[in-house]
Amino acid sequence: MGVDTRGAEFGQRRAVMLERLAEVAAAHEEALAGGGPEYRRRHKARGKLTARERIELLLDADTPFLELSPLAGWGNDVTTGASIVTGIGVVEGTECVITANDPTVRGGASNPWTLRKALRADEIAFANRLPVVSLVESGGADLTGQSEIFIPGGALFRDLTRLSAAGIPTVAVVFGNSTAGGAYVPGMSDHVIMVKERAKVFLGGPPLVKVATGEDADDESLGGADMHASVSGLADYFALDEPDALRTARRVVARLGWRKAGPAPRPHPAPPLFDAEDLLGLVPGDLRTPFDPREVIVRVADGSAFDEFKPRYGPSLATCWAEVHGYPVGILANAQGVLFSAESQKAAQFIQLANQRDIPLVFLHNTTGYMVGREYEQGGIIKHGAMMINAVANSRVPHISVLMGASYGAGHYGMCGRAFEPRFLFAWPSAKSAVMGPAQLAGVLSIVARQSAAAKGRPYDEEADAALRAAVERQIEAESLPMFLSGRLYDDGVIDPRDTRTVLGLCLSAVHSAPVEGVRGGFGVFRM
Repeated sequence: MGVDTRGAEFGQRRAVMLERLAEVAAAHEEALAGGGPEYRRRHKARGKLTARERIELLLDADTPFLELSPLAGWGNDVTTGASIVTGIGVVEGTECVITANDPTVRGGASNPWTLRKALRADEIAFANRLPVVSLVESGGADLTGQSEIFIPGGALFRDLTRLSAAGIPTVAVVFGNSTAGGAYVPGMSDHVIMVKERAKVFLGGPPLVKVATGEDADDESLGGADMHASVSGLADYFALDEPDALRTARRVVARLGWRKAGPAPRPHPAPPLFDAEDLLGLVPGDLRTPFDPREVIVRVADGSAFDEFKPRYGPSLATCWAEVHGYPVGILANAQGVLFSAESQKAAQFIQLANQRDIPLVFLHNTTGYMVGREYEQGGIIKHGAMMINAVANSRVPHISVLMGASYGAGHYGMCGRAFEPRFLFAWPSAKSAVMGPAQLAGVLSIVARQSAAAKGRPYDEEADAALRAAVERQIEAESLPMFLSGRLYDDGVIDPRDTRTVLGLCLSAVHSAPVEGVRGGFGVFRM
């Protein structure tokens, strides 16, 4: 390919990307720290494992763990990570969605971001037919934010029952408190394991029972592991300690006899011919400057091989057939930012072909949106853009999106942004997503304000206008950045560009746990 990896411009881009990766790494460190050194020491002094240590013992040795939404809550008034760890890992050869409360953060209590993160994990499990293992130690809802948790929080219980009804196994391992609404996590799971003298599962703890009924009760008789294993029957397995509980969970998963429903990948895929390290220097600092997404594809696809569909038609969108880790994929990658009518029509046809052949789609975003202006409006950009969005919305093959650069306006939708329910969506640190770019948005507001003043016959305050534009640009810039968006769960994580092939491979393996089937003639009306 044609990128000059030794040039000064490439070096500058690489340096900027490394700076952004350092910022992301610092945010990840906040999530890893949990409640901080004091609470971690207190937790360990009780002989307990941390959330990530529990996950490590649960997983098969030397297998990857794809953590999801690690920056949930970033930039808000909660601990980064939102007091829960979620992700996809391999247990006894079976890919599972794993959730683990972090009891070092306010006792593992759930805040609104915890809820959103847990619901996203359930969504991924359901869409991809992945068993769920919940590592439970939580004091329930953080009562200071109960108004934002109570009503939507019921969806957690709904999801557990729907997963079970769909034949997707759910396993709960209870290490400590599982109180109030949290008691329904083991209560609604298919398989329940509780740790001796540690697990405490009750709708109301001793203080609440005393206030509500006047009854004196201790933790163990009210909701201990021994009681639930021998009296109530809530516990299916009685574990002597945490390692024993995790060994038992592994045996439960092994006995599921779980099988993938999608086709297997091609064995022994060839690695790319081009170095993934080069991905650090591809994205320009100014996202209005185009870059060739084929440079990304050859560093992600097996053997760097791809077959481009309609390469001379609608050239600002590259549409390619390729394989990633042995899985066939169709790739839609923005080449020059703007989407025109030809690109939109090409995308719609390509998506239909992928659905006919049951091939998952990968969307590589770098778009400023659909083209505007008199010529393009008269040429039908609305109906052609709608055609592309229609195809994306009604496509039934799995979609995976990666935001590399800009992802603005309806172009974000046409490239399968979060609202269009891709199975997974990740962002590079260079990505930005908003209604439009900061300068454009501020300019639009300025023009509207100027026209309003003229209509009322009032003089326009140029100094105030300049201040407003600057303030709006700063706000939109901050709200467009990937860590801001990731903190609100608008993506599943901010990843190192060099890990793109690995992340795509893990996601493709996960989506093939479910059948991979396209829509047959079920698209809406295409305006021609």
